[in-house]
Amino acid sequence: MQFIDLAAQQKLIRDKIEANIQAVLAHGRYIMGPEIKELEKRLSEFVGVEHGIACSSGTDALLLALMAYEVGPGDAVFTSPFTFIATAEVISLLGATPVFVDIDPHTFNLDPEHLERAVTALSKSSSGYPLPCAEMSRLTPRGIIAVDLFGLPADYDAINAIARKYGLFVIEDGAQSFGALYRGKRACSLASIGCTSFFPAKPLGCYGDGGMCFTDDTDLAEAMRSLSIHGQGSHKYENVRIGINGRLDTLQAAILNAKFDVFSKEVDLRQEAALRYNKLLSGRQNGISTPQVPSGMQSVWAQYSILTKGGNHRTEIQGRLKDAGIPTAIYYPRPLHLQPAFQDLGYKEGDFPVSEDCSQRIMSLPMHPYLRAEDQEHIAQLISEG
Repeated sequence: MQFIDLAAQQKLIRDKIEANIQAVLAHGRYIMGPEIKELEKRLSEFVGVEHGIACSSGTDALLLALMAYEVGPGDAVFTSPFTFIATAEVISLLGATPVFVDIDPHTFNLDPEHLERAVTALSKSSSGYPLPCAEMSRLTPRGIIAVDLFGLPADYDAINAIARKYGLFVIEDGAQSFGALYRGKRACSLASIGCTSFFPAKPLGCYGDGGMCFTDDTDLAEAMRSLSIHGQGSHKYENVRIGINGRLDTLQAAILNAKFDVFSKEVDLRQEAALRYNKLLSGRQNGISTPQVPSGMQSVWAQYSILTKGGNHRTEIQGRLKDAGIPTAIYYPRPLHLQPAFQDLGYKEGDFPVSEDCSQRIMSLPMHPYLRAEDQEHIAQLISEG
């Protein structure tokens, strides 16, 4: 059994993928070819924003968003410790300081109540919330990167309200949530800039790395487009700012255009697979907590993640599934505040108890649009055996 079955998808649309690739080979515009503009137009219209800026990865999408806000040394950016390192890594790459905020135990996303406590503590240089050991008086609160973990949008009404109250920008890390819904709006349209990833395992993934930034702000869009092409101005050899080589390859755009043709159908299939898991796993005496989706939201189910009773229980379940040839994954086994890369921030064990507890109990099951019902029934049976 595959954890994410890309081969099943490819079988359905291989002819379209190959035709799109052949079109790129025919015109030979491998960098910034016409497929880039086509993809940007299609995806920005789908999300419901004015501008889409294709780039080389989800990480670079976040980096470009921060660069557009001119984030740098002395700036503090609030984010979750329960996510992939890229979210906080880009903050540090620019010399700014990530300030971690604990998560909601039900959604695994940034907890707005904790967010306001952290912003208030930093603004007042107080000890009211765990903060980095850097001299707090030298840090200026600048922004928030909210993460839509496992495909479920964070609580943007609350997060955006806090941002307005304290004069902060908000960036949506929608690397896992492209295609999700929040109170009638699409993921990646829920903040001033939305960022997504086209890593192959994402709900909409290419066959390499890729990403995109989304915004309604024309000035931010122009800045990010320039930044992604070495700070380019009106022509190739005019550089108006320091940027990066952050372009999306034309071949990857061609592949994404083919895959986007079936994306909406695949989102529906993901919903069916998640509902089936919920029915199979809920109510059993198995010590498992199934994912929760708040009213008014729709996850795109980038992962289907359950909580076990504890680390030993998780190990037992993973062992049974592995013996049956069923892969699982742990997202994420160690929160960012306890990672060696961020040890200079001075955070310690116990600072973010919800993130730490989830990291010991979380486990993701096979999840993709082409998951068979009989396979899910087998998985549920093995989980319940203990």
